[in-house]
Amino acid sequence: MGKKIVTLGEIMLRLSTIDNKRIIQSNSFQADYGGGEANVAISLSNFGIESSFITKLPENYLGECVLRYLKANQVNTNNIVLGGERLGTYYLEVGSGVRNSSVIYDRKYSSFSTLTYEELNVEKALKDVYILHLSGITPALSESCKDLTLKIIKKAKEMGVLVSFDFNFRGKLWTVEEAGKTFKEYLPYVDICFAGILDGKYILKLNVDEEKYDSFSEILKAYYKEINTIYPNIKYFISTKREIHSVDDNSLEGFIYSKGCIYNSKKYRFSIVDRVGGGDAFAAGALYGIIQDMNLKDTVEFATGASVIKHTIKGDANLVSVEEVENFITNGAGKISR
Repeated sequence: MGKKIVTLGEIMLRLSTIDNKRIIQSNSFQADYGGGEANVAISLSNFGIESSFITKLPENYLGECVLRYLKANQVNTNNIVLGGERLGTYYLEVGSGVRNSSVIYDRKYSSFSTLTYEELNVEKALKDVYILHLSGITPALSESCKDLTLKIIKKAKEMGVLVSFDFNFRGKLWTVEEAGKTFKEYLPYVDICFAGILDGKYILKLNVDEEKYDSFSEILKAYYKEINTIYPNIKYFISTKREIHSVDDNSLEGFIYSKGCIYNSKKYRFSIVDRVGGGDAFAAGALYGIIQDMNLKDTVEFATGASVIKHTIKGDANLVSVEEVENFITNGAGKISR
């Protein structure tokens, strides 16, 4: 049997403006479903990894739509709880040129925000699982979600499951101080950490003399070494560097650090169809490399390539295969596959 992954988080109804309209201009929206941890599960499922998603959905037609969406992408839904009042929603105003995209959340009192550890059969959900993936979005939603996250992380470690944690800080959900206090409770149990320089600087309050170093890579390495000194349990640190030329034109480079060594991917410049989910696609690509025991250089190349491709796909999820990512990395873009 292959190595399994389980993710935990909220999946929402996403309502996006059409033709780059502003929300105040819009009488209709494009409806999709998405959320960071669900996106990771879907991406890994498309890579051929057995993936399961833990969440809570309302027992109505919207909940049914989400279940159908997950099943259509071969994600195991056996650990999903039904109940609560509503499906969380977010509105995406799609930017263009110099106008940034923006998000309005409507997720307070959602079904998932009421999910408790006691509603789940956690031992069953984590049985024979290789990696549990979570993010900092979940504990920002409610006190019960904060408690749930810590308890499931501890149970995963007890059962020998690797814990993957993506900081994924959302300033519209909580403060930097609240996030820092919470993340410091989780980090002693984390094996794979998705965090960048800003996370180290502002959330973990680390003080690295950046002027001592000649490159971004060396500065990032210094932050990772500092975090690893505090949390020696963390085996991998992973992140990206994004350059924004305009809303529709970005560059991206990936980084992975382990055992004192840092590796970076090629830097890609690309046009954007849909930026949402790009970070989740990167996380899924990195986890795929770890699951497949790829060397770290190949892992970060695969993760970055997967993320770049996601930016060309409408919706939250990265609906591509391993072969498509590998072909892009090897041959680049612009050719017709015949």
